[in-house]
Amino acid sequence: MEIKILGTGCPRCKTLYETTEQAIAELGLDATLAKEQDILKIIEYKVLGLPALVVDEKVVSAGAGLSLGEVKKLLTNK
Repeated sequence: MEIKILGTGCPRCKTLYETTEQAIAELGLDATLAKEQDILKIIEYKVLGLPALVVDEKVVSAGAGLSLGEVKKLLTNK
């Protein structure tokens, strides 16, 4: 599983990255987690809000600050 956090480095983006990192660890997922901060690459995903959570190249959340439980649900119900 490939997971990306799209964002420009704002506090909400950093928080989502950390929350997603924790969710991966707690769920024991075999996943890679990456930050995408290049605005031109972010635009390619056609998201209207940041931060965004992308799982296997599919945007599953955009513009929302997600709780640990919400991230876990998105990662297990893709």
